[in-house]
Amino acid sequence: MAVLHADGLDFAVTVSVVIIGGGACGLTAALTVADADVEVLVLERDAVPQGSTALSSGMIPACNTEIQREKGVEDTVEIMMSDILGKAHFETDAAMVDVVCRESGPAVDWLVRDHGVELTLVEGFLYPNHSRLRMHAPPSRLGADLIGGLTRAAANADIDILTEARVKDLYADDGVIKGLRYERPDGSTDTVGCGALILACNGFGGNPDMVARLIPDMVEANYFGHTGNQGEAIDWGQALGAATGDLGAFQGHGSVAHSHGILISWALMMEGGVQVNTEGVRFSNEHEGYSEQGRRVMAQPGGIAWNIFDSRQYELGQGFEDFLNAVSAGAVRTADNVEALAEICDLPAEALVATLAKSELLAAGEGVDEFGRDFTTKPALAAPYHAIRVTGSVFHTQGGLIVNGHAQVMREDGTSFPNLYAGGGAARGVSGPSDWGYLSGNGLLTAVTLGRIAGRSASHQR
Repeated sequence: MAVLHADGLDFAVTVSVVIIGGGACGLTAALTVADADVEVLVLERDAVPQGSTALSSGMIPACNTEIQREKGVEDTVEIMMSDILGKAHFETDAAMVDVVCRESGPAVDWLVRDHGVELTLVEGFLYPNHSRLRMHAPPSRLGADLIGGLTRAAANADIDILTEARVKDLYADDGVIKGLRYERPDGSTDTVGCGALILACNGFGGNPDMVARLIPDMVEANYFGHTGNQGEAIDWGQALGAATGDLGAFQGHGSVAHSHGILISWALMMEGGVQVNTEGVRFSNEHEGYSEQGRRVMAQPGGIAWNIFDSRQYELGQGFEDFLNAVSAGAVRTADNVEALAEICDLPAEALVATLAKSELLAAGEGVDEFGRDFTTKPALAAPYHAIRVTGSVFHTQGGLIVNGHAQVMREDGTSFPNLYAGGGAARGVSGPSDWGYLSGNGLLTAVTLGRIAGRSASHQR
């Protein structure tokens, strides 16, 4: 991966706007460019567009949307900003948080209204630190269906998507991007010139060397993201002299079924479930967030925990395709009492009985949880019980290239590149410097909003 001088290079073809990456960010950007009646080309390294979006729950947080208003949910930019900034301990760029929150509602409305992307409001529970129902997702709650909807919309808009095209080098003169070189699976290469370039190729979670250097305490964690997230955007940006920020930030998750590799919705925890380690005891406040829980689970013996829940949460899980897949795969274990559950999970019965007995007292308002969780808002767990063996994971990185409100990549000296844009995992997110600042949906929030902003800005660049 390199940035080379164009030196009068004759490109095989030149396109007004080229986008690297066909995930949610890239396809949202492409739809925006196409809406402006500007020529656009998406280069995707995989055989079909998917990226990290396909591995997610497909939930886009947005405020003041038509879908929310139809459901009677009152949400504003200010409320959403407060939730994001509070979760990040105010250690993130408030101006960028304002930008993405203001763009979120119009972006979701546009995808639904103008491009037929099927999104519904996720109801019945709030994700950690969200004060309003604002998750917009496909009915299946699967990222694969979100990327499917975006891909269909791109096809309907006659957007050219060149798959199995891995971009190797960029060509630039004096900070102006002139084009790029990509490689095919057979080793052949070709070049494309561009008027503007959008980096939508996510972060570096799939690059073990970068993870070891930038997030060393998660190097042994399961990686649940897309292996194509190799950090090229950061490499190219740094070669150009671009500014980067929060490179140690990431979205973790403390609930991936082991060894099935299936994401288990954190809604089970938010609605009353608990996590215990292999010693049968709780080790954290499960309601603080699933991102930081990934690191906490990895710190337990063997990097393993157990999700313990009852029939009420089991019923809630039926609304998630991933949960149904976990049931079909045999990941969910069921018992009529705590002792039997301990036996089938190979957990110390005495410790597990004590843990659930204490949580029952806490739910009744007796005592204070040592980890600070309020148990009184949900009913105590009751037999029959269910359990899933889980591990901690890294989903995707949240640091990246610093961009301005037009999604232009910024130089270290504070100026912007004239025709280089970034969004999604390629750009610095709004989660602050670590894992604890990730508010549910922050990844798709910046993918969709910065993708749309980048597409709009690049359309005017030509």
